[in-house]
Amino acid sequence: MAVAADHHSHKPQLDREALRDVIRLSLWAGQMLLQYGADTNRVEQIIHRLGTGLGADWMDILVTPDAIVATTINNYEFRTKVRRAPSRGVDMTVIAEISELSYKVQAGKMDRFGVGEKLIEIDKRPHYNRWTVVLAVGLACAAFNRLFGGDVATFAVTFFASSAAMYVRQWLHSLELNTVLNWVITAFVAGIIASLAELLSLSPLSSTALAASVLLLVPGVPLINGSEDFLNGHITNGLARSVWGAILSLAIAMGLSLAITTMRVSGL
Repeated sequence: MAVAADHHSHKPQLDREALRDVIRLSLWAGQMLLQYGADTNRVEQIIHRLGTGLGADWMDILVTPDAIVATTINNYEFRTKVRRAPSRGVDMTVIAEISELSYKVQAGKMDRFGVGEKLIEIDKRPHYNRWTVVLAVGLACAAFNRLFGGDVATFAVTFFASSAAMYVRQWLHSLELNTVLNWVITAFVAGIIASLAELLSLSPLSSTALAASVLLLVPGVPLINGSEDFLNGHITNGLARSVWGAILSLAIAMGLSLAITTMRVSGL
């Protein structure tokens, strides 16, 4: 962060173990924030709030698209640590819980031991099972089909196309397939099934099924975070996230184009 530390007033001296815990816990929280879709400004603010709330005089933080470097300072003693943060998708509940935790620490309501226990709880919080996600994604995309003006037939086709695509996406992710290839294949599967609306003459509005069935892949969070990073002056991170969002959008277009060509339908 750009502001210099005030060396004229110091918090109580922390021993080596306590100072090590401050940076470990702050970076752990920052890692989860970055992994689950927080923008750069939020990651910096929460790491700084946690570190200073736990007793550091100041925190110097550098956030990159997939890693965090932080230095914690206390009475001229400092510790520097780097932590990788490979993407795990989007989970706004994790971001909200860590943000709430940082305010409790700032208010003096939690010590480093309590913070450690809470971060373990957040990190191990159970996620929805895969079938719940498949069903929810299918219904969401089908609902968008209706918003696009689709009828009952295209609603049903979109539901099955997007549900199958989500299942394939999860399966490919479990195989650790390259993300771009995952997006292309998933869009292809969604497009193949959605094309049935036209091939079987189920509806004159078949193009709405094609459009809605791939909405589960739209990289909304990277594109929004990229814009926020640009506005907040984090040009490198904003550029990286925007380019990544553009690459994923291109992968969707490639997969859908391959499906339209394969099935020989009119497309969007």
